[in-house]
Amino acid sequence: MKLAFSTLGVPGLPLPDVLALATTHGYHGIELRAHPEEPVHPGLTAAQRADVAAAFKAAGVEILGVAGYARVAAPGEDGPVVEAVRALVRLAHDIGAPFVRVFPGADPDLPAAESDAVAARRLGTVAEDAAALGVRVLLETHDSHRTGAAAIRVLGPVGHRHVGALWDVMHTWLGGEQPSQSYAALAPHLGYVQVKDIASADDTTPLPLGAGVLPLTECVDVLCRHGWDGWLCWEYEKRWYESAAPLQEILAGGREHLLRLLDEAA
Repeated sequence: MKLAFSTLGVPGLPLPDVLALATTHGYHGIELRAHPEEPVHPGLTAAQRADVAAAFKAAGVEILGVAGYARVAAPGEDGPVVEAVRALVRLAHDIGAPFVRVFPGADPDLPAAESDAVAARRLGTVAEDAAALGVRVLLETHDSHRTGAAAIRVLGPVGHRHVGALWDVMHTWLGGEQPSQSYAALAPHLGYVQVKDIASADDTTPLPLGAGVLPLTECVDVLCRHGWDGWLCWEYEKRWYESAAPLQEILAGGREHLLRLLDEAA
């Protein structure tokens, strides 16, 4: 498997510094948080996008994905949501990223079936656009659809290979799923896996990998057992937790921990 980390762990860090971290610490790729406060976002010009792609190519680092904030199950008109996803897909294509991350974001006060249908309709609408540009749109296990079982209520009806799943192992665990259950649900749709660690279900402050309660060993075991050979991306949520240790100080240890888990599972 290939290893990546998310720029959510290094908020606002200039791209050359992000690339230096990847090459110094042996990470194959980067998940780019696509927010206006970050160096890479949908507002970039064509020239700026070309510069991003060139910088990654020169560094020998892959862009794993563009982590956007579109909420495909959110209430409201389809148009703005669909256009937000299309903008992320265009950005991913222009900089050479194979994946776009979107959230569910359903209103808990609405019937689940209604929100599922809205999300499936919107994802179905953008699927052919994504296919034409060689990008896969991944629904993250998050918020209203934090488990694999919930995510496939949306992905099943879409039924398009350019719409898939991003497995955030924290949210499926918080939702009560075992890694084997999550994998079984998501496997036909799986784009890549976000790993992380936390102190407890009540304290989701990010910790170094292996220092918390998340079942990372079991997650890696189930992936290896089924011959899955994609990306593991460390999403360290430093942006939301100022007191968390700087990612720069623990990147090396995180890579060592993941490599150890992969070796033990082999």
